[in-house]
Amino acid sequence: MKSFFALPLFKDIRFWIILFFLIRMYGITNPPLEVAHNWRQTTGTMVTRNFQEVSANILYPRIDFAGEKTGITGMEFPLLNYIDYWVSEIFGYQHWYGRLINLIVSSFGIWFFFRLLKRYFSKETAFNASIILLASIWFAYSRKIMPDTFATSLVIIGFYYAACYFEEKKHVWLNLFLFAVFTLLGILAKLPAGFLLILYAFFIFNKQISIRLKLVFFIVSGIILAPVAWWYFSWVPYLVEKYEFWHFFMGKPISIGAKELVENIGDGLKHFYDAALKFVGFGMFLVGLFFAFRKRNKLLLGILGLGFAAFLVIALKAGFTFTHHSYYIIPFVPIMALTAGYGIAIFKKKAIQLAILGVIVLEGTLNQLHDFRLKEHELAFVKLESALDEFSSRSDLIAVNTIDNPTAIYFAHRKGWVASNDELLSPSFRENLREKGCKYIVILKRYLGGDLYLDLPKAVDNVDWVIYKL
Repeated sequence: MKSFFALPLFKDIRFWIILFFLIRMYGITNPPLEVAHNWRQTTGTMVTRNFQEVSANILYPRIDFAGEKTGITGMEFPLLNYIDYWVSEIFGYQHWYGRLINLIVSSFGIWFFFRLLKRYFSKETAFNASIILLASIWFAYSRKIMPDTFATSLVIIGFYYAACYFEEKKHVWLNLFLFAVFTLLGILAKLPAGFLLILYAFFIFNKQISIRLKLVFFIVSGIILAPVAWWYFSWVPYLVEKYEFWHFFMGKPISIGAKELVENIGDGLKHFYDAALKFVGFGMFLVGLFFAFRKRNKLLLGILGLGFAAFLVIALKAGFTFTHHSYYIIPFVPIMALTAGYGIAIFKKKAIQLAILGVIVLEGTLNQLHDFRLKEHELAFVKLESALDEFSSRSDLIAVNTIDNPTAIYFAHRKGWVASNDELLSPSFRENLREKGCKYIVILKRYLGGDLYLDLPKAVDNVDWVIYKL
């Protein structure tokens, strides 16, 4: 067995990246109804579809659950959604293009992660860390229509080219340009991914790098950060104010976030020891941390120290939201994977390294297989559009009893409101909806586990939903 895994093919990280890519292609065309965060995906697919059907202006992303309003609102820069739109313009709209785009970019992110680590650590550490990252929380989220692994991958690619800029004498301006492009796009796509910029301190304080290179780098960094600052701190608030719909979470005061983190410390820590790498992977992270101190590996300790300090700011700004959503840990996972990979490399016997990696891969992937399954009680959502088409037009506004989950609105292919059962039971609330142009109320029987009787005429009543005329 040992000699089998010693074959050159299995030592090539590209083989594993391609293998994991193919594994995650399973069910790639599934509707976004996975167990975890399907609401987050359908919010994005709405934006893509609206680029195609309403307006392709990337500065004005639109969602479908803003009621009678335009749906234009502030959000993350919709880079992933816009690439999805470009592909849809060529091949026709399909939601799963977003999955595939994320998977492709995230796979390249692993490749550049490996190449970057190999410059500063042993090839064994780089290989181990890359395998661990493949089996980490990235395994599931790199095939979701979400920008988290997508954006972090772009920032990692940008970091690789920055390293080439500082350390290689050839293609200096090309490397600087590629750093700027990938870093700008990555941070625009997901602001928290920008915390990795703190690690450029290793280049800035390196006395062997010329002042000229550092000065040019500072200027270019300022140029690429300007549009990021404009989008998130000027344009997003403007869209929210002008179009009167708040959707995007921009954080809260650190004092409040710190209080919420302390109150929910158990859930927050669980992201590190469970969601990120799972238990064995986290165990090797602790081993790597221990030996980094013992062997006084200043580079790794510096990466951990600076990285954690910068990431802590994100956690403090997010507060309860950080503890509640596992995907917030994604930008920090590459640093954890590096530390765990270093810990595994401490073991000199290849058989031990392979055994640990094998356990990490099995634990990581098997514990995420549920994300390849769809929520059985939500499968009927895919038929909601055709059901409504039988008696209503796409321009009709609807209300759905999914509280704050917009998934059913997306599958209905209509605009409208999401509301709770208590709200929809209120005659005054329903009258307010009617005055704003709502035509139908959709009660999903299986979503919340039961029917909801309203004193209104019914358009449809079946096992999955009852649709009332308002």
